[in-house]
Amino acid sequence: MEILAQGGNAVDAAVAGAIVLGFCEPAMTGLGGDVFALIHDPSTGESRGLNGSGRAPAGLHAKDLRAQGMTAISLDSVHSVTVPGAVNAFDRLIAEEGQLDLATVLAPAIHYAETGVPVYRRTAIDGAQFGDRLKGAGKRHFLNGDRSYRESEVFAAPGQAEALKLIAEEGAKAFYEGPIMEDILSTLRAEGGLHTAEDFASTEATAVTPITRAYRGHNLVELPPNGQGATALLIAALLERFDIAALDPNSAERVHLEAEATRLAYGARNVFVGDPAEGTLDLDGMLSDAAIDALANQINPKRAGTLIQPRTEALHKDTIYITVVDHEGLCVSLIYSIFWPYGSGFASERFGIGLHNRGAGFTLEEGHVNELAGGKRPLHTLIPGLLEQPGVYAMPFGVMGGAYQATGHAHLVSNLVDFGMDIQAAIDAPRSFFDITTGTLEIESSFDPAVAAKLSEMGHTVIRAPIGMGGAQAIRRDVATGMLTGGSDPRKDGIALGV
Repeated sequence: MEILAQGGNAVDAAVAGAIVLGFCEPAMTGLGGDVFALIHDPSTGESRGLNGSGRAPAGLHAKDLRAQGMTAISLDSVHSVTVPGAVNAFDRLIAEEGQLDLATVLAPAIHYAETGVPVYRRTAIDGAQFGDRLKGAGKRHFLNGDRSYRESEVFAAPGQAEALKLIAEEGAKAFYEGPIMEDILSTLRAEGGLHTAEDFASTEATAVTPITRAYRGHNLVELPPNGQGATALLIAALLERFDIAALDPNSAERVHLEAEATRLAYGARNVFVGDPAEGTLDLDGMLSDAAIDALANQINPKRAGTLIQPRTEALHKDTIYITVVDHEGLCVSLIYSIFWPYGSGFASERFGIGLHNRGAGFTLEEGHVNELAGGKRPLHTLIPGLLEQPGVYAMPFGVMGGAYQATGHAHLVSNLVDFGMDIQAAIDAPRSFFDITTGTLEIESSFDPAVAAKLSEMGHTVIRAPIGMGGAQAIRRDVATGMLTGGSDPRKDGIALGV
């Protein structure tokens, strides 16, 4: 809000807010992570995207790890640390899309990194559950002595404040070529990483063209691979083949169809989605009408299907999401993450930059589109989204929750379109997720026991989610009136604000 009041636009505000969230939720995100952004321009009605995900070190290749007997990249391995892409992406967003200078946008984050922020309930829970993943300098920078921070205690990051001041003065170059890079590189090399100064200096966010598919007269807009936005489009396309609106939104029948669409769509993702590097990625086998019809014909509305072989690489656990719409109607959907809680567990010695473990999302399978190779980006589960009816409304939105995100996008869209829910009701509604890695159907505790029993009768292995599943935020902008309607998920520490 302060950034908007200073004359900033939605991009300025989204970047400022996202970086501050790195201190509010340090287990979820930070400067050592990646970011994706989807921007909708009301003046043209067009959307554009930015892929701010980092790449594997040039000297790291799957064949070398296979030769060492490895079958996957572990979550706490130094080889899981791809070069962080977020800072370059933030710098580029402000330079190309913002109204303010980078120093002004970073000022709130510098303030909160220095003075600290109170630890919220969910943040304290995450710290207690995952703090033991931290190692080396990570313990010193993110723990309160020998334990995780508790609710209402104050977390400060003076080292990151110093880093942000350097970035404010020199831009992203300070992160990728200066003392911050040297600090990070020293940490990685000491652990046996193959990262080089050249890997950091060559890091650059990529402008991308969003991919879109209609859903019952609405357009669902996603970013292309290496993210899994195509998976969300496929789930929605499969659900469109069924009369979802005729069902109770919280019925076993609706949950079952969503689970089956998820099973098939994530199976397709495992085959088709990754970073093609210098090649091209053909999604026709996943998103053509023929492919969708063939998959839809495999869904039995009354019986669970066969588990598809899961992938061996790790899939995304946690993240933060932020959306902003400004007075001009510019819409920003931005997602920012360090992959698993506290990322790799490593942090740089001087500045305390927590380093993500996104490289665990690579496969070591020879010939796979997502096979690890130097300079490639891994499969990402991060997906900012946008739902629109051209000339009627635009709604930037995001659903956090690791691998759940693609299902979460389709579920939220279905709640809005098929059942006519308002934004907050669509966000609040009970969630479920078929996990192809375990073959289980996870449902939230708010589902009636009779629904769980019916799903078991249909052949699902049902488990109850120990806490709320993911989190979501959205803002709908009415084109004719400019009216904004927002919603924020009670499962997370978030809020919808307007001025």
